[in-house]
Amino acid sequence: MTAFFVTATGTDIGKTFVTTGLIRYLRSQGKPVAALKPVVSGFDPAHADESDPAVLLAALGRKTDLSEIAMIAPWRFRAPLSPEMAARKEGRALEFDALIEFCRKAMAAHLIEGIGGTLFIEGIGGVMVPLDEKRTVLDWIETLGRPVILVAGSYLGTLSHTLTAFEVLARRQAKIAAVVVSETPESAVPLDDTVATIARFANPLPVVALPYRKSAGADHPAFAEIAALL
Repeated sequence: MTAFFVTATGTDIGKTFVTTGLIRYLRSQGKPVAALKPVVSGFDPAHADESDPAVLLAALGRKTDLSEIAMIAPWRFRAPLSPEMAARKEGRALEFDALIEFCRKAMAAHLIEGIGGTLFIEGIGGVMVPLDEKRTVLDWIETLGRPVILVAGSYLGTLSHTLTAFEVLARRQAKIAAVVVSETPESAVPLDDTVATIARFANPLPVVALPYRKSAGADHPAFAEIAALL
């Protein structure tokens, strides 16, 4: 079993889109795959089947009810805010040690059960989103020590955000397995130009362009390209 942490340069960039596409591609190749979305905010139980964990479960061919969602997303908050802020509104706190233990147990379980294949651990928001009063997604990444799939957009401003993410990940010695530029809808910035610029700064890291689509099917060649890098 190989585990990858999926993060992004910001919120609503395309982490779930990329993760879902990779899941469907690997399944289409007959390869075992699993996914976690341990922390989610903006979660509405009345519309649970529209949530990111449900989207991942559907791609995995699993049920999308609340009991299944709880298995891959145990920390769910109603407010569409950072986990630290959303938890505080509910009089709760995200326990960082418990989060790490949950992820490690999942990785160990997949290994022990002989499932092999690939496990995706999808983060929340961007690299520096606060999880509690002191720790961010970056601390989560560093503690797990798994290779990172970094998802960036093609909007105006993404270059600064992406290069900043490179810098902070490098400082924590996080290994980036691949950079995926998920095209931002209606962006005035050409996708190819964004990819070319990021690639110059990312060299020798691989950078993959993912044109915008409404659904993350397995048939787009970008997913095969990303999977080959992993």
